[in-house]
Amino acid sequence: MGIITTSEKQKISYCPSLTEYRRRETITINIGDLPMGSAYPIRVQSMTTVDTMDTQGSIDEVVRMVESGCEYVRITAPSVKEAQNLENIRNGLRKIGINVPLIADIHFTPNAAELAARIVEKVRVNPGNYADRKRFEVIEYTDASYAAELERIREKFIPLIKICKEYGTAMRIGTNHGSLSDRILSRYGDTPLGMVESALEFLRICEEFQYNNIALSMKSSNTQVMVEAYRLLVQRLDEEGLKPYPLHLGVTEAGEAEDGRIKSAVGIGTLLEDGLGDTVRVSLTEAPEKEAPVARALIERYTRRKPHDFIEPVERIPINPFQYTRRETTEVYNLGGLNVPRVIADYTDIKIEHLEDLKSIGHFFLPVPDKWAMNDQGADFIYTGKRPAPFMLPNGLKEILDIEVWKLQEDKTNKFPLFTVGEWVVTDRKYQSASLNFVTGNIHDFTPETTAGLSLAKNVVLIIHSDNKHAMAELRRLFFRLIDAQVKIPVIIRRNYAPEIGDALTLYSATDMGGLLVDGLGDGVLLSPDFEPALTTEGKLKYAATFNSIAFGILQAARTRMSKTEYISCPSCGRTLFDLQETTAMIRKHTEHLKGIKIGIMGCIVNGPGEMADADYGYVGMGKDKIALYRGQEVIKRSVHASKAVDELIELIREDGRWIEPHEVEVLV
Repeated sequence: MGIITTSEKQKISYCPSLTEYRRRETITINIGDLPMGSAYPIRVQSMTTVDTMDTQGSIDEVVRMVESGCEYVRITAPSVKEAQNLENIRNGLRKIGINVPLIADIHFTPNAAELAARIVEKVRVNPGNYADRKRFEVIEYTDASYAAELERIREKFIPLIKICKEYGTAMRIGTNHGSLSDRILSRYGDTPLGMVESALEFLRICEEFQYNNIALSMKSSNTQVMVEAYRLLVQRLDEEGLKPYPLHLGVTEAGEAEDGRIKSAVGIGTLLEDGLGDTVRVSLTEAPEKEAPVARALIERYTRRKPHDFIEPVERIPINPFQYTRRETTEVYNLGGLNVPRVIADYTDIKIEHLEDLKSIGHFFLPVPDKWAMNDQGADFIYTGKRPAPFMLPNGLKEILDIEVWKLQEDKTNKFPLFTVGEWVVTDRKYQSASLNFVTGNIHDFTPETTAGLSLAKNVVLIIHSDNKHAMAELRRLFFRLIDAQVKIPVIIRRNYAPEIGDALTLYSATDMGGLLVDGLGDGVLLSPDFEPALTTEGKLKYAATFNSIAFGILQAARTRMSKTEYISCPSCGRTLFDLQETTAMIRKHTEHLKGIKIGIMGCIVNGPGEMADADYGYVGMGKDKIALYRGQEVIKRSVHASKAVDELIELIREDGRWIEPHEVEVLV
């Protein structure tokens, strides 16, 4: 794991503090009558899905978005005619008293950007395709030829800068991981550094002309890449002495429903925890008015973050925040080392009475063959606390019991004890498991002396928790303490939430746990419900299923354990050439049993080919009822009629030997 030494610590300036919640200070930019920057609340934005040429449809959709809490509205302008129609949309909105700032979304068309900048309050340009057409070519550049390319870009970009200055129009320079130019890919590769340099090339031209009404973004469907790119961007701005421009946060192609919310929270929430971000867009494959409430729920958590309990400052960062590396641990039983992170289900407040009570956590008893089966989201451990299961559990599920109860069990092979730190210190070794013991506590329990003693044991796994309002930062501080002390014990991250809090349960848990996992911290997760006393066992079991699904979803979104098919689906916009929500649901219906396969579903060509780099297969709109099918970045079939495209996608997967018929999916027994 890359270590940032004490002598280098001053160079790490990607966030104000790793232990005290503070927003990064930025300049203010003016977007119509609604300024953005650290002097103002974090703003919410979204994007229309209606064809931009449908004036009334666009107006109606914007009204719904504003009513849902959207503060900035982005509308695609793929050509000059759509850019011209922005004026009709804007005028129509103003007539009914809707003064929300409008943002023109530009790809490939500088002339549309130059027109839109005279009409709306902000333009978004993608540096990957504003002055470039992607051909997926690797080009060997000399310094001179690269400089010539930058001059070509400069000539195309300067007119827009001058117009924005003249009209007081703001700009977002928005890099997308999926649409980096061939020039950037040839020199910097498909990396966070390439994403940052793509934006800086354009930003330096803006600064040359003293144009600073700019926001920046670094979006990716890969949460690790997205987080690293934003951090590196802030770091580079500081190193180059550039202004601290505000940041627009978003995870591209996050998907739909629970998966989309989890992935968004892992990426966006991780950055918000460190005080980064001045506006947020949650990209869901759902109606755009569904996005703003999710973004607001993420943001409002930080309006209540201060004051929080003191956390010891970080004087030495023992990980590389710009490159993922998993914390080095010693394998204990099936945890740590090279094992995927494990999921522990908390049943301490659920009375297990029947075999079917384990369905909620992915374990099913099949009466006819008289054996257990487990699906791809079967929990690895069940924590029953003081109430052991009254029957033998399936082989794929091990039980954790509080030490006083574990002592009384005959089965010491499939059941393991859990100690508090205090109990571990005083308990005789004969009352410890020879293979696996769990020791739980918080940052105050795991003192340097305690962890030094624990590190001598070869059969211990820690379960860490926090009651601090700034919990993720406190848990991360404890991980740093372990790394500094060269303690290689595996660690399970535990967080408690009331299950009735709705979307907040998904968003908060994905932030708190995902923010650690994307930095390689954590060997498993334990989501514990704080049930209402009157809740029935049936109700508790339903919530247990929710918690289990979220736990696996967090591991998948953090790219640390793939347990299901992943859909990299864009949220739709006026460029989209088919019904994305309907199509995504149809593709999911036919392919969701293909564990670990990533399928990109893109409404148009803008991000399609690039995002395919992070997907195994791609389904991309290329014309009315015409679909292009990809294997990685390679187009395999063009102009497939939409009525046949799903079947053709399945056939492509079949040709690669990766297709399994749904009824043939094996279950582990």
